[in-house]
Amino acid sequence: MPLFVLGLNHRTAPIDIREKVAFSNERQRPALESLRQTTNADEAVLVSTCNRTELYLRADDETVVGKATEWLNSSNALSTDLSAHLYKYTSIDATRHAFRVASGLDSMILGEPQILGQVKYAVKVATEAGALGGPLARLFQETFQVAKKVRSETEIGSASVNMAAASLKLAKQLFGDISDIRVLFIGVGEMIHLSATHFAAQSPKAIVVANRTLARGREFVAEFGSLASMTAIALSELPDRLHEFDVIITSTASSLPIIGKGAIEQALKQRRQKPMMLVDLAVPRDIEAGVGTLEDVYLYTLDTLGKMIQQNMARREVAVSAAEDIIALHANLYMEWLSGRVAVPIIQQLRARADQYRQIELERARKMLAKGDNPAKVIEALAHGLTNKFLHHPMDALRRVTPNERESLTDALEILYPQQDAHGSAFTEEEK
Repeated sequence: MPLFVLGLNHRTAPIDIREKVAFSNERQRPALESLRQTTNADEAVLVSTCNRTELYLRADDETVVGKATEWLNSSNALSTDLSAHLYKYTSIDATRHAFRVASGLDSMILGEPQILGQVKYAVKVATEAGALGGPLARLFQETFQVAKKVRSETEIGSASVNMAAASLKLAKQLFGDISDIRVLFIGVGEMIHLSATHFAAQSPKAIVVANRTLARGREFVAEFGSLASMTAIALSELPDRLHEFDVIITSTASSLPIIGKGAIEQALKQRRQKPMMLVDLAVPRDIEAGVGTLEDVYLYTLDTLGKMIQQNMARREVAVSAAEDIIALHANLYMEWLSGRVAVPIIQQLRARADQYRQIELERARKMLAKGDNPAKVIEALAHGLTNKFLHHPMDALRRVTPNERESLTDALEILYPQQDAHGSAFTEEEK
């Protein structure tokens, strides 16, 4: 029952590639169903976040990876070959990778907490789609436990510097006193909520939240209660109001940019070239890449922010080492469990054969007792009959195989039937 991981992330692909292979929450289930239909995988999970798109698959052989690669190539918006950007893991490496991802060790920002929720959402989608129900489902159950253990027993979480905090730090470097700036947030998702929390604590002159649905924007504002300077507007108002804001942070699920170069050029004219800072936390990107070429504009994306965050290195290294130890231990434990599952059909077959032998010899012994034979002789005949039946096939195989095969069979027999002392100490209590 091999396990496979196929994917790309912030280390293997730039943002202009990642955004073309990103699946929004609404697209994940139909995409997953299409993936299973194409690959015939027994189980599958599709994890798609700002910084990664990964396919977790269980199938009988590695041909599923080739089929999954073709599926990714055909389903991405670029219609191009992604092979140069893909990584592949199998067996224990796939297990370890799943644990590292959910624990935040494979994130752009070490220890960031959002990834665990995103993986849980992907598993929920797969479960509802009937794509989980075996060893892969067990893997993700273990994954969540390992992630919880890593966060509770190491300092991975406390060492994390999230994008929201990084954005605030950049704003302070650019503008100095945050109380003199006006901030616009576009979207109402988790990243925006985190960013708004960080900025609101610094009491900027104004905070405005723009959302496609004005009612949801007002609900978002209401969550911050006493911050009277926070208001909501509809997304349609942006063209007329962009010039008002010093800092714009956006993270929506839009498949196309919502802020173009022309809109920012017009805003700069109205601001008389006063600088603007824009932070695009979305994948696909919300802001056209060309905006970054404009003078007096400071544009940051997930990739550029990630490269800038290099804090708490000493604590991070200690935390990573401790987390990797936890992950290695549990990856080995999971693989032991998985190996045991592979042996289950063989064990069942062996038990069935043994039970067949037992029934034959037991019936023969009953007939002998019914005829009045000596019970001691009946017991001796029963033991002799069972012994002959159990030894017949192994002895026949040893006589028929080549010398090399005979050596392998001999090694196997020594493992299956270890020598024991006169008291049978090699047997378990159940076997005795």
